[in-house]
Amino acid sequence: MYAVIKAGGRQERVTEGQRLRVDLREEPLGAEVHFDPVLVVRDATVLATPDQLARASVKGEVVGSEMGPKINAMTYKPKSNQRRRWGHRQHYTTVEITSIVID
Repeated sequence: MYAVIKAGGRQERVTEGQRLRVDLREEPLGAEVHFDPVLVVRDATVLATPDQLARASVKGEVVGSEMGPKINAMTYKPKSNQRRRWGHRQHYTTVEITSIVID
């Protein structure tokens, strides 16, 4: 069984027991997370209509946090001695999917 959920502006295909990296959330370690909306659920049949998906839910548990890769960038204007360098590392929350339930 798998489900397609919307997490952080992206669609993710998840199964039970899978660890997923989502945008930073404020929940503490061990907190339960609900993912809404659920876009598709596939078991023996595919559930894709709004009436069927209203009964589906995906739950997970926060298991940690991590940082993405370092991104370096630079701006430069010739002949004016104008340069600027900066870097960025995105923060993520790691969530383990605990259950996909269809009521």
